[in-house]
Amino acid sequence: MIKAVMVMNTQGKPRLAKFYEYLPVEKQQELIRRVFAVLCGRAENVSNFIEAESIFGPDSRLVYKHFATLYFVFVFDSSENELAVLDLIQVFVETLDKCFKNVCELDIVFNYSKEMTLLENIFWIHTILDEIIFGGQVLETSSAEVMKAVEEISKLEAASNAITLIPKSASGWRSR
Repeated sequence: MIKAVMVMNTQGKPRLAKFYEYLPVEKQQELIRRVFAVLCGRAENVSNFIEAESIFGPDSRLVYKHFATLYFVFVFDSSENELAVLDLIQVFVETLDKCFKNVCELDIVFNYSKEMTLLENIFWIHTILDEIIFGGQVLETSSAEVMKAVEEISKLEAASNAITLIPKSASGWRSR
């Protein structure tokens, strides 16, 4: 089971944090700080796999990938394969790249590449993540399949925004 997904910058500022087990916000913030302390103390040439029992409790492992100014971190238990989780990080990043055109920290925070509000941006990032992992369970491992689902959600979203509650025949009555 996936316990948490975190994306943080190289200064330790969280850009995305999703925990699949209930934890109070203060505990989540503490865990993010502790994970960052471990990551920033590691050399570039060491393994991306870390025993996380001292941070997340028994049977916890952590896999991370460092891209430009961002750390992508997945925390999981022994029911998941480490290499599969590392590949899952790659799927998440590839999908974000497809949606945001070479994703960077600014895209995750503000999405300068599209005309979206901050709330819409957060919605789409969480939608992508939810297509890959939901409730701590891995749902999809193909970036292409995740993109199909996201495009379908986007179409449904656009269609639902176009629906009005007043039929066209009734909306023209004022102009008479």
